[in-house]
Amino acid sequence: EIAPAGPVQVDRAGLPRFEVKGYRITPLADFSVEARVLSTETYHAGREADLSPVDLALGWGPMSDSAVLDRLQISQGNRFYFYRWPDAPPIPPEEIVTHSANMHMIPASDAVRHRLAQVRAGEVVSLRGYLVRVEAPDGWRWNSSLTRSDSGNGACELVWVEDIAAR
Repeated sequence: EIAPAGPVQVDRAGLPRFEVKGYRITPLADFSVEARVLSTETYHAGREADLSPVDLALGWGPMSDSAVLDRLQISQGNRFYFYRWPDAPPIPPEEIVTHSANMHMIPASDAVRHRLAQVRAGEVVSLRGYLVRVEAPDGWRWNSSLTRSDSGNGACELVWVEDIAAR
């Protein structure tokens, strides 16, 4: 099943900050996406896992097409998403970058946490919430990317998930 549209993001600078588990959360943008789940990875250890127990590698447009995905090897680890191909890339590598992302999911409720734990690769999901910045009292920070055209360290979206549904 193809998810044709990409993420929708609206700048929301100025929304009130809030606290969760002693961390200050600052909404940066309204965010929603309908995307195919390329991979999931659960985390239990580390400061990030306190807030974000699961990462979803998501794809839209050509990166939700089985004909493309069947020619890629996709994996996740250490809060990164990786892809490779055996011979030639099925689509130009820059299209892979702009049509997929690793997203760190921060559930807004226990119900959302439960639904996130049930998400499986291959499903198409719709989610909405905020791209956020997280700060701890000791100065530690975790920032969301605000663009889909970046890759590498710092390119992941940090998503406060208000709602998620599989279709």
